Amino acid sequence: MRVGHATTVPDTNSALYKILPLEVRADDHRTILLPFSHGYPQQIKELLEYLRNVPEEEAKKEWEVVARRFGERHRHFADRLLANYRLASRTGGVPLDGRERQLLAGAYFTMEYAFQGAALFNPSLVEHPDQTGMSEGALRFIMSLRAVGEGHISSVVFCTGHIDARGNMTIDPLGKLNTATPVRQDQQYKRPLFQKKLSEMGVDAEWTERVMGLLADRFTLRELEERVTEIRNDPKINDVNATAQQTMESALWLARSNYEVQLPEDASVSDLLIFPYSENESRGIEDMRLVKFHDDGHATYFGTYTAFNGERMMPMLMDTEDFRTVSIHTLNGQCAQNKGMALFPRKINGHYAMCSRIDGRNLYLMQSDLVHFWETATVLLTPKYPWEYRLMGNCGSPIETEEGWLLITHGVGPMRQYSIGAVLLDRDDPFKIRGRLKEPLIVPTDDSRAGYVPNVVYSCGGLVWQGKLFLPYGVADEHTAIGVVDVKALLEQLVKDGG
Repeated sequence: MRVGHATTVPDTNSALYKILPLEVRADDHRTILLPFSHGYPQQIKELLEYLRNVPEEEAKKEWEVVARRFGERHRHFADRLLANYRLASRTGGVPLDGRERQLLAGAYFTMEYAFQGAALFNPSLVEHPDQTGMSEGALRFIMSLRAVGEGHISSVVFCTGHIDARGNMTIDPLGKLNTATPVRQDQQYKRPLFQKKLSEMGVDAEWTERVMGLLADRFTLRELEERVTEIRNDPKINDVNATAQQTMESALWLARSNYEVQLPEDASVSDLLIFPYSENESRGIEDMRLVKFHDDGHATYFGTYTAFNGERMMPMLMDTEDFRTVSIHTLNGQCAQNKGMALFPRKINGHYAMCSRIDGRNLYLMQSDLVHFWETATVLLTPKYPWEYRLMGNCGSPIETEEGWLLITHGVGPMRQYSIGAVLLDRDDPFKIRGRLKEPLIVPTDDSRAGYVPNVVYSCGGLVWQGKLFLPYGVADEHTAIGVVDVKALLEQLVKDGG
């Protein structure tokens, strides 16, 4: 991540918006360590056999070269290499003796990955949970961004900063080292909800009941794996057919799609990196929309995002209280579909509420009693103006104001040009449209339309502070710009334009 002065200026159709002299761009020097496991099992065995026969002094010398060149570039470098050695050695072959020989082997099965080497965009902005030390009128924030690296694999990164009393924004310097935040696999699952999701997935009911019947009301991934192994190895069970195998694989897949990540004690929030872990995230984590959710005086941070495995999209939900322990869950129900789901920051009339784009073109409003299950949806807005008539969606969670819910939107018009607009929803009944901008707030211009995906401006959420909407947005799916909108003037324009 590189922070610098803005070099491009978007087009605006009113005096509502101004761009800050600030840009956030990708930094290909920031890398993480990933397993490098390409190759057939026989190749891995041959490499391990070669390393087993390398003379001790030669192995030590080669390891010292690796440690000198790469050791200071990564946290817990040796631990990661040893873990990758153990992962590769499961393929077979003779185990290696000696720590240095194992570390050298680990280096052969490890690669550096520039997780934001290609792009850094589609940001979301929320209030930081820790405001300690902030002066009067200032606010500390957290911003998530979509980072894209080799192979167009997306992950979610975070940075921190503050807005001072005069409205100036500063982004904190980042640490030198990065690592994908460790995953905690052994979290507990609630059997009724887990079984409901399996049913929704169309998994065989009889075998689902048999597998789930072996588990307690709360169970762990390890316990599920043990029960599946018992079923597969029990000679008394002679009807473990293809349907049974599919049911068990589906249960394991679902469990592995729900997990936790834990930020190490020596890391800061800006070191948090959520990298694809589960199978349904294997091709990327896209466009997290953060929101600070209030419920009976308690605040929880949620982040909706899209997981992609190369074939299908899966809506997901992150939740955390401190951005150090983060839980990842699937979003379930027949209406948990497509991309761009954004949660309201509080319940509406006793129900959770969510904006979504189920059919890929219209904006929907959903309500539910369970934050992880969404069964009903009603069309809220359909494309109306030329700049949004191809399709429309939200640009983050609705923001509560005295006049109603301010929903920033995006629309796609001719030549797949994305523009950013705004809608005002009634505070008590968000199905009522109080206002809608006739002209977009932000559109690409000749000096800002070029990039990885041209003609796109897109945000995943801003925040209001001191009467100003601070709205970061991606430019051409390449870098991030940040602008400020006067909220009072925007609301007046929305009411003037009408629904």
